[in-house]
This record gives sequence, C-alpha cells and structure tokens, in this order.
Amino acid sequence: QVQLVESGGGLVQAGGSLRLSCVASLRTFSSFAMAWFRQAPGKERELVATISWSGGTTSYADSVKGRFSISRDNAQHTVYLQMNSLQPDDTAVYYCATEDPERLVRPVPPQYEVWGQGTQVTVFS
Repeated sequence: QVQLVESGGGLVQAGGSLRLSCVASLRTFSSFAMAWFRQAPGKERELVATISWSGGTTSYADSVKGRFSISRDNAQHTVYLQMNSLQPDDTAVYYCATEDPERLVRPVPPQYEVWGQGTQVTVFS
C-alpha cells in the first residue's frame, strides 16, 4: 500500500517562505506524476501544482504562479513544494497526491487518487 507523508507546514508571517516535502513509500515512485493540492476551511480542494514523472513538466494554479515551485528527487522518493511570498489566502491544509499504481491503464492526463494526510500551512498578516 502506498503511503505519502507530508511535512514542512507551519505558521509563517505574510511574505515569508515554507518548503513542504512529501515522501512516498512507492518503489516505482519515478514512474508517476505527483501533485500538491490544498484545501482551506469552507472551500473546495484546489490543485496547486503538478510535476511529471521525470520532473520535466510542471504546472501551477494561477493563484500561485511565480511564487510556488514544485520539484522532485526520484532517488529520495520525495516531492517538494517551495512556497515564497506567502499570503494569508495561502492558508490551507496542503496534500500531496499521486496516481494509483495499481491501475493497469493510466489515465492521461494523470488522475491523482492516492493522498497523504496533509500538513497545515497558516499565514498571518
């Protein structure tokens, strides 16, 4: 069973930075796309950033473009989210997610069906 464990959340003043990490217990980690989502209280879950299996392709929500950066280290089975210029609107629980490794046919674009437990990010002004 795949496990994703996020870390790095915390309390930060507006304008500050945090770096989230997500370690995957997935032997074939380097074969799958990864993503970061977030969910604020009373709001729907939002896709924040995605990264392809190789790390060569990334995408971002408009709300975080130019401020957040997703990256991965396949040797360490880890995906990162560097968050700069944080604002109070970035306050949310952040989740990493990956594709279901049990699927025989992988959807294109990727569907993120395996989730971590989340890490809280709180930005105060």
